[in-house]
Amino acid sequence: MAFYSIGDVAERCGINPVTLRAWQRRYGLLKPQRSIGGHRQFDEDDIQRIEEIKRWVDSGVPVGKVKALLEGEEVAVHDGWASIQEEMMSVLRHVHPASLRAKIVEIGRKHSAENLIDNVFVPVRQKLSLDQHTARTMCSLLDGMLIDYSVSCLSEARKKEGKEALLIGWGSDDHTRLWLEAWRLSQRGWHITVLAEPLDSPRPELFPGQQIFLWTGKALSRRQHEQLAHWQEQGFAVTYHGI
Repeated sequence: MAFYSIGDVAERCGINPVTLRAWQRRYGLLKPQRSIGGHRQFDEDDIQRIEEIKRWVDSGVPVGKVKALLEGEEVAVHDGWASIQEEMMSVLRHVHPASLRAKIVEIGRKHSAENLIDNVFVPVRQKLSLDQHTARTMCSLLDGMLIDYSVSCLSEARKKEGKEALLIGWGSDDHTRLWLEAWRLSQRGWHITVLAEPLDSPRPELFPGQQIFLWTGKALSRRQHEQLAHWQEQGFAVTYHGI
């Protein structure tokens, strides 16, 4: 029987080793064997279980409920992302920076960048944008925390193997979303450098030989489509990073 280290499993399943340890120690979801030296060893059954846990978590089920689901118990899981959104809103209403930072770190350990951006952070920011008074302060606090967290994740991603790339906002003034998208790309194996100020007219010729991702926050206009095609025809490695 083949056994795999926690590093091998993390790479194969696309899960941070810290998360795997938390699933084992805090939630009792995993029971890997140990080598003579005391290192965790996972077999194919463990990997299948990890993939099943990941599917539940990625669908929005709180990790604390997953064990019951794996054991066949009936658990209300339909409101997973809505529950996390409400938890975020609850923390924001108290306008307490340390609690908000801790909450972002907590859910960041449990869920992928893809799911958090699309199912938590973007919806919460949209809810806050509906209120032009108190919510504006809360949204500004949240945005600062999200940028701070994204930057830390970009730094962590650079400790692993990856390819260099630039991310440029193209005609979009949503700075926070730009950093969130940088985080998303970093989780796909890119070492992202962000041009902090979005540009109306990016100039890929200033970055010869470099991979460039362009973020607009919306569908490309006809003019942008034509410009993108022109850059690509000229041989620039420019890719539209869409919604």
